[in-house]
Amino acid sequence: MYLEQINKANDIKKIAPEHYDELAKEIRKFLIEKISRTGGHLGSNLGVVELTMALHLSLSLPEDKIIFDVGHQSYTHKLLTGRREDFDGLRKYGGLSGFPKRRESNCDPFETGHSSTSISAGLGLVKARELAGQRHTVVSVIGDGALTGGMALEAINNASKLESNFIIILNDNNMSISENVGGISKYLQSIRTAEGYQTFKIAMEDFLLRSMPKRGEKTVDMLKRFKSSFKQLVVPGMFFEDLGITYLGPVNGHDIKAMTRMIREAKRIKHAVIIHACTKKGKGYVPAERHPARFHGTGPFDIDTGLPVGKSGVASYTDVFATVMIKLAARNDRIVAITAAMPDGVGLKRFRNIYPDRFFDVGIAEEHAVTFAAGLAAGGMRPVVAVYSSFLQRAYDQILHDVCIQNLPVIFAIDRAGIVGADGETHQGVFDLSYLSSIPNMHICAPKNKWELSDMMKFAAELSIPIAIRYPRADAYDGLEEFRKPMEYGRSEMIYDEEGIALFAVGSMVKTAEEVRASLKEKGIPCSLINARFVKPIDEEAISVAAEKHRLIVTMEENVLSGGYGEKVLDYSVRAHLPVRILNIALPDEYVEHGNPAVLKHELLFDAEGITGRILSEWFSDEGRSTE
Repeated sequence: MYLEQINKANDIKKIAPEHYDELAKEIRKFLIEKISRTGGHLGSNLGVVELTMALHLSLSLPEDKIIFDVGHQSYTHKLLTGRREDFDGLRKYGGLSGFPKRRESNCDPFETGHSSTSISAGLGLVKARELAGQRHTVVSVIGDGALTGGMALEAINNASKLESNFIIILNDNNMSISENVGGISKYLQSIRTAEGYQTFKIAMEDFLLRSMPKRGEKTVDMLKRFKSSFKQLVVPGMFFEDLGITYLGPVNGHDIKAMTRMIREAKRIKHAVIIHACTKKGKGYVPAERHPARFHGTGPFDIDTGLPVGKSGVASYTDVFATVMIKLAARNDRIVAITAAMPDGVGLKRFRNIYPDRFFDVGIAEEHAVTFAAGLAAGGMRPVVAVYSSFLQRAYDQILHDVCIQNLPVIFAIDRAGIVGADGETHQGVFDLSYLSSIPNMHICAPKNKWELSDMMKFAAELSIPIAIRYPRADAYDGLEEFRKPMEYGRSEMIYDEEGIALFAVGSMVKTAEEVRASLKEKGIPCSLINARFVKPIDEEAISVAAEKHRLIVTMEENVLSGGYGEKVLDYSVRAHLPVRILNIALPDEYVEHGNPAVLKHELLFDAEGITGRILSEWFSDEGRSTE
């Protein structure tokens, strides 16, 4: 077992070259076995095994720096830096992160979790190296899908001015999460057909330098002055070279010898260089090769069949959204759908199949997606931007400037809102209520169950305003079906009307509030339950009414405290001089690490048991004050 011989960084260099292929097989077998039990990003990691091995063979860690774009393909890197024994706790609370983490290892120089950032970060590390007078190598590994993100192109433009070495490895598998789209993808496809050029170039330079040691360099320089016209004949496009960035490739990213040779060649270049490595997502595991999108991020699965295990079979909120979108589009031909490289993840796959002319996948480009939606709205369409909560925050400026200043009717369907679990800090959707609430003309609502998500989507489609509907990564709650009052703009919904304590719960927290209410009732404390429905605007009338007949109002939201629903209720109660105490139940203003959502909520005192305890503490404290 060669993998067992690797217990720290650089141990791979002790393995003889003739055993590299066997080591690659062992790594794949290890990853498949572990991820089948823990879940995780499988396809992306299987695709970069040899590429990562070549990096570790060519570099010296931690002195040299590797930045993985997104970071979801860093599992082999973790194995090669001595974290093999930690994989049983992958993505579990207190365990190994699924992304690079500086606190885990000094071989992780930069933390990533979202796309298109690695070149910018790498360029910063290069400049820091220059200023410190150091000589180590910096490598950014970025997928071809991430090049659709504008930030990556901005960084490439900046990197073109470098006068010292910086290596960018373009991991080209023609996939992001789903299949890539757009001009960048077509451009790279055309380059893949020009493999002979780079082979010829390297071979010719080596020959001249060997055969003419005195005049070889001058001859090579002379040839390079003529290279552009020749290259235009054999390489369809000169995007990188025209920017001043040396292009090497394409190279087979699964050929360790070729990749190692290319990296060592790149280290000698005194400016930015791109190595174009072609890989196969999911390589070595047939189900992942056949269904790369499904195995991009997977839960536990059966290794023999590739089928998921332990799934509830209950429709998720994403499934409900998918069905409603198709129904809305059938009734209204102005409904269009936009996604940023996530048609499967956000539930638009069926919509794309039924209404291909009204479906737009813009690639990993959330900023563009939002302004594109604004343009569609200005042109008379009713765009629905379906996006994960933590991804939408990348487009804050576009929401503010391009949608809300013009008060354009764009619907934001915000998936993965609240605690999402195993992907950790970079993916927790716990800030959207805060950052969206800060924008004038933005309206925000959240459904308590699957029927209300449907009602909210239909309601939003009839409005002529920017509106966001946020829902969690969870099975769609099917309780409280008997409470389905018609939607009214800015109005909450009374579910249980009593006295004592009034629970104002936002969206996913209504289900938890039901459990809390039951616990309080067992202790003899009367309790009302109000479904907030709207976070912006809040229902001031309902709050005022509740203040008249309750001693304590409790707000509950799966969002950070700062800038959220609870603070708005508290602010209103102060301004209106309401005779009631306010207790805000929200997530702490900090980053929530990875782990099972139920475990995280328990640790944060955010489950029904923890919230009940916090309310009882406030209730009896208030009772003591009232008798003083």
